[in-house]
Amino acid sequence: MRKILFSGVLALCLGFAGCDYHTVGSATHIPADVQTLAVPIFQSRVQAFNTETAFTEAVVRELNTRTRYRVLTQNSANADATLKGTIVTQTVTPLTYDPNSGQTSSYLVSITAHVDLVAHDGTVLYHNDTMAWHEQYQSTQDLSGFVQEDGAAMRRVASEFSKALVSDMLESFQ
Repeated sequence: MRKILFSGVLALCLGFAGCDYHTVGSATHIPADVQTLAVPIFQSRVQAFNTETAFTEAVVRELNTRTRYRVLTQNSANADATLKGTIVTQTVTPLTYDPNSGQTSSYLVSITAHVDLVAHDGTVLYHNDTMAWHEQYQSTQDLSGFVQEDGAAMRRVASEFSKALVSDMLESFQ
């Protein structure tokens, strides 16, 4: 009976050994010798005003907040790696309508980006073709007190996107 129990426990332990389990922070895509990251303004394939700037600023802010890297806000020969991003799609979709006026009362902003982290020698350290994020925002029917909400919604999308991107770059499984 003990041999059967021992064999079962041993098989279970060996099964876990092959699961690629590791602690947070040990599976980084960024080599230890990388000290400086360049983050130039993201490119944009959409016709929306200032989206690429909002996303770039949010990513720089997140990297400065959560990492030890020195972050440069433009291309630099002195950078150990460069984070390049492209806003590929941006859509604004009506979600709900005011039953009295028939006008849209909330929208969903959806963004998809292509992101690469490339080492100084050209080695791709991180690659994500389909980095996507969504944010809902409310519109107002009070035109006298109207505050354009789409800029604030875009900043929220950019902030949440940057948190997910930096986490994925730093903590994802290889």
